[in-house]
Amino acid sequence: MIIKTKFPKVVKRIFILIALINCSFCVYAADNVYNVKNYGAKGDGKSMDAPGINKAIEAAAANGGGTVLVPAGNYLCGSIRLKSNINLLIDQGATIIAATIAEGGIYDEPEVPENDKYQDFGHSHWHNSLIWGEDLENVSITGTGIIHGKGLVRYNEKGDKRANKSIALKRCKNVLLRDFTIYEGGWFGILATGVDNFTLDNLKLDTNRDGIDIDCCRYVTVSNCRVNSPNDDGICLKSSFALNQLRTTENVTITNCIVSGYNMGSVVDGTYKKTPPSNNFDRGPFGRIKFGTESNGGFKNITISNCVFDYCRGLAIETTDGASIEGVTVNNITMRDIVNSPIYLRIGGRMRAPEGTSPGQLKRINIGNIVAYNADPRQASIISGIPSAYIDDVSLHDILIYTAGGGTLEQSKGEMPEVIKDYPEPERHGITPSYGFYVRHVKNIDMHNIKVMSLTADHRPVFFFDDVIGAQANNLDIAKPTGEPRITFKNVENISLNAVTELKNITITKSTTTELK
Repeated sequence: MIIKTKFPKVVKRIFILIALINCSFCVYAADNVYNVKNYGAKGDGKSMDAPGINKAIEAAAANGGGTVLVPAGNYLCGSIRLKSNINLLIDQGATIIAATIAEGGIYDEPEVPENDKYQDFGHSHWHNSLIWGEDLENVSITGTGIIHGKGLVRYNEKGDKRANKSIALKRCKNVLLRDFTIYEGGWFGILATGVDNFTLDNLKLDTNRDGIDIDCCRYVTVSNCRVNSPNDDGICLKSSFALNQLRTTENVTITNCIVSGYNMGSVVDGTYKKTPPSNNFDRGPFGRIKFGTESNGGFKNITISNCVFDYCRGLAIETTDGASIEGVTVNNITMRDIVNSPIYLRIGGRMRAPEGTSPGQLKRINIGNIVAYNADPRQASIISGIPSAYIDDVSLHDILIYTAGGGTLEQSKGEMPEVIKDYPEPERHGITPSYGFYVRHVKNIDMHNIKVMSLTADHRPVFFFDDVIGAQANNLDIAKPTGEPRITFKNVENISLNAVTELKNITITKSTTTELK
C-alpha cells in the first residue's frame, strides 16, 4: 500500500530552496577544483605539461584560489610556479617528473640573489627549481603522488642555469606540505627560506642530496617524515644570510621522523640496500638530522623528539659562522649503525659571515633518552667549542651507547686537532682519543645516567675532558679493561664525579692531568 502525503506549499518551497542551496554548493565545489588536464596537460610522460599546470594555477589564483588537481598520469615538466591560496593536489598515481634539458625541460633562470657572499649557490637561488614560490601565503602541496626530480642536478655553480631543487619556497607564510613522495630530488628535495607557519607532514624523500632544508624559518612542524639521503643531510636546519639579513630559525618541532643513508631508491622500493662505509671519513652514508652548517642568523627554541637514525651519521648541532644556538631539546632518539659521532655539538670559527662577526654561542642544550647501537668506533660523541668560544650549559642524561670497539692504546695518546676554520664535520677531527665522549672547551656540563659499552675491546678512555670548567657526572656505567684509564682529565676546574663504575666519588678543583682507572 502506498501512502500519499500532501505537503503545504510553504514546506515544498523550503525543500526546493534547500535543494537549490545544495546544488549551488556542488557547483561551487566543482568550480573550485582546477583539473590540469582541462588546461592542456596530458600526463602521458611525453608532452611538456608545465604550461598546462601553470595555466591551471593561474586560473585558480585569478578566481581567489582553489585546488589544482594533478590526476593520475606522468607529467613531464619544467618550472611550475605556485601562487597564493593554491593547493597543488598530486593525486594517487600521479607523478610530476622534472624533464631533462634533452627532453625539452625549460626551467626559470636563477634570479639575481639578494646576497650570495656567505652561502653556496644553491642557498642563494629559488627560481631554478621544478616547483617554486616566492612571497606567497596560504599555499599547500598535498596528495599521495610522486615528485620525481629526474632532470635536476646535484651541483650548480655561478652561471649554471640548470634546475637543482624539487621544491623551493622563499618568504612565504602559512604553508603545508603533506603526504607526497620526492624521489631523486636534486641538490635539495625541499628548500624553504624565510617561511613562517610551515607544516611538513607524512612526507617520504628518497633523494641524492639534502632532503629537507629549513633556513631562516619560524613556527615550523616536521612530523611523520621518512627521509633517506645517503649523499647529504636528511633534515637540516639552517640560518643563512640569503635574505640579506640576520634571521633566526626558531620555534621548530621535529617529531616522529626517520632519517637514513641507504642507497638512493632502495627505501622507495623497500629493498633498503647498503653501500658499506669507506675507511675514508668523507665517504659513507650521511642521512641524519643536523643544523648549523649555514649559521649566520641563529637558532632558538628547537625540539627534536621520537626520531630514528638508521644507518647514517649522528645528530649534529653546529654553529661556525657566528650564530647563537640556544634553547634546544633532543629527546627519545634511537640510533643504529651510526658511521661517525652519535652526538656532535660544535662551535667553530669558519666565519663565513660579514667582517667583524664574532664566533657563535651554543648554550642551554638538553639531550636525553638516547639509545645508539653499533656506532663507528673511530669517533666518540664530541662536545667541542674553541678556545675563544666555550659551549655552555649542556645537559646529557639517560643515554645508552654501544660502539663497535677496537680502539688502541696508541690512539688514546693522540691529540684531537682543533680544525677551527674548517667545514664543521666530525671526521675533520680524526680518530678521537676516547670512545664514549670527548668534551673540550666547555663550561657547565651535566652528565648523568649514561652507559657506554663497546662490542669489542677498546683501549681508549671512555670519557676525555679537556679544558672543561664546571662538570658534574653522576651514575656513569662504563666498562674498561683492567689497568687502563676509564676517564682522562686535562686542564679542568670544578669537576665532580659520583657513582661511576668501580671509581670512588671525587671532586677536582683544578688539575692539569688526571687519569682515573
